[in-house]
Amino acid sequence: MSGFLKYGVTAMEITMSGSRNALLVLLALLLLDGCAGLPYREPVHVLIAGVEPLPGEGLEMRMLVKLRIQNPNDAPLDFDGVSIQMDVQGRRFATGVSDVGGSVPRFGETIVAVPVSVSVLGLARQVIGVMTHEQRGPLAYELTGRLAGPAFGSVRFQSKGEFAFPEELFAPVQ
Repeated sequence: MSGFLKYGVTAMEITMSGSRNALLVLLALLLLDGCAGLPYREPVHVLIAGVEPLPGEGLEMRMLVKLRIQNPNDAPLDFDGVSIQMDVQGRRFATGVSDVGGSVPRFGETIVAVPVSVSVLGLARQVIGVMTHEQRGPLAYELTGRLAGPAFGSVRFQSKGEFAFPEELFAPVQ
């Protein structure tokens, strides 16, 4: 004991340090066990169900994007906010947030409306690409977002797809 006292460490401090380490290890094991006990959740499916125009400001265009959220899990999914980002042809096209709350029933679906902003410059870039045939054919889009949930209950989602313009749009004018 005299060796420890020489360094200014008492037996009480050694015991407390060992107890603290043991407590931290026990807490880490409980957390890991808790995570292992959480049920596996299938990813939610989010599809664009509709788009409606909204009044915009200056150099932006606004739209109301309606999302169909499908829950393939055996438990309801509660949320209290939504954020989305839509990329078209790999470029950011629109972003939006909403503090809407709700619940998607187990093995069910619901529609959520999220207002989004589109930069007029970004829209012009996409239109010019289509009109100059730089992006002929279907346009690829990717929708990413998050359903904000209680505590650690947030759910991220991603959806990809394509949309095509009518061929008449590209037909030569006679």
